[in-house]
Amino acid sequence: MLSRRKLLQQLAGFAAARAAAQVGDGESGHPPALSTEDDQLLEELEKADFLFFWEQADPHTGLVRDRANVRTPQRNDVVASIAATGFGLTAICIGEKRGYVSHRDARARVAAALEFLWKKMPTHRGFFYHWANVNTGERIWDAEVSSIDTAILLCGILTCREHFRSSEISTLATYIFDRVDWTWVSEDTTLVPMGWTPEFGFLPYHWDYYSELMMLYLLGLGSSTYPLPVAAWNAWKRTTFEYDGLRYIGSYAPLFVHQYSQAWFDFRSKRDRFADYFENSVLATEAHWRFCIDLSKQFPDLSDDLWGITASDSPHGYVVWGGPPEMGPIDGTVVPSACGGSLPFLPQPCLRVLKNMKNKYGQRTWSRYGFVNAFNPLTNWYDTDVIGLDTGITMLMAENLRTGFVWSTFMKNPETRRGLDRAGFVEFKASG
Repeated sequence: MLSRRKLLQQLAGFAAARAAAQVGDGESGHPPALSTEDDQLLEELEKADFLFFWEQADPHTGLVRDRANVRTPQRNDVVASIAATGFGLTAICIGEKRGYVSHRDARARVAAALEFLWKKMPTHRGFFYHWANVNTGERIWDAEVSSIDTAILLCGILTCREHFRSSEISTLATYIFDRVDWTWVSEDTTLVPMGWTPEFGFLPYHWDYYSELMMLYLLGLGSSTYPLPVAAWNAWKRTTFEYDGLRYIGSYAPLFVHQYSQAWFDFRSKRDRFADYFENSVLATEAHWRFCIDLSKQFPDLSDDLWGITASDSPHGYVVWGGPPEMGPIDGTVVPSACGGSLPFLPQPCLRVLKNMKNKYGQRTWSRYGFVNAFNPLTNWYDTDVIGLDTGITMLMAENLRTGFVWSTFMKNPETRRGLDRAGFVEFKASG
């Protein structure tokens, strides 16, 4: 484990190195500064992640299971997540590009999924229910119509439309996107509600603080049929946090809040009147790194080679935890997607952790579908499951680090550009 002083020296040097390092942008063709070993690791990781989305989706509905048990593969849950389906549609685009699946099979799977989503999947005002039966699409668990999970699905749909350039896929994707009635969720408030149920109406919670909400508001602003008002973008709060001298916008501790929107929206060299959100995620990830190193006094498994806490499974069920500030009953459990989803923000520190997880812990942390969701070396607990959201953010961010493919594909959509323009984003030339 690095000493505190050495870690701070390394972090200070990393800030300069990050400005000079080049993340692949997917259009100019410049490759990221990755070693052959690093690229091979990411290739193996992406290929394994892809298998989850291909094998754990119903080929007729296109819906993706929320999770899979990699130690008892015969278990066949029917719970699908509409958000995992959005990640899964994007994963098919990556898989087709990388040759994990044929163009014919990938296109057929996407077309079937979009036809089901358009014609058969239950919706309300164009928004989808959070949880559904993977085989039928029927609502389960009295699930809410979820605004954020619908947004993640729409990101996957728009990625497919731009990648495949098929008239059938394009038409279906446009129909699904244009059906979403953003004016309904903003009729009485500029802040978008988190959800709605037929039994109780709108949930009493809104997307009001910085989080993964950016994709939600930008998609709503980009709609040409039922758009959100511009005031909605300015309404949510951007609270500033400080940890160990690093200042950044945040809301609460889990690291995924800084990752999800940036899996599709390319905020590099862009800013609105409030912030440079890509740089903000870099700073938040650096702060989390330092936070985990500070926790090593309590949990000696945490080190420069093993860190990362975000919402995940635990020995006591699913837990929303992380920091700074410290949140949840942190017990030394680490979550691979914390670093996996932050790969474009801190490439080398995150790669070092992923390599250590795979090489040191082997089959205890690695499976047919990549990393298990979480593990705790201190208690010898290793998860049996992978979760679609965490597998998805890892796969998409690995590809963005390598080539920028998801960014460059998604950003070509007119809805994406319209949303950013209406939110007041402008481009700037990064220093260095």
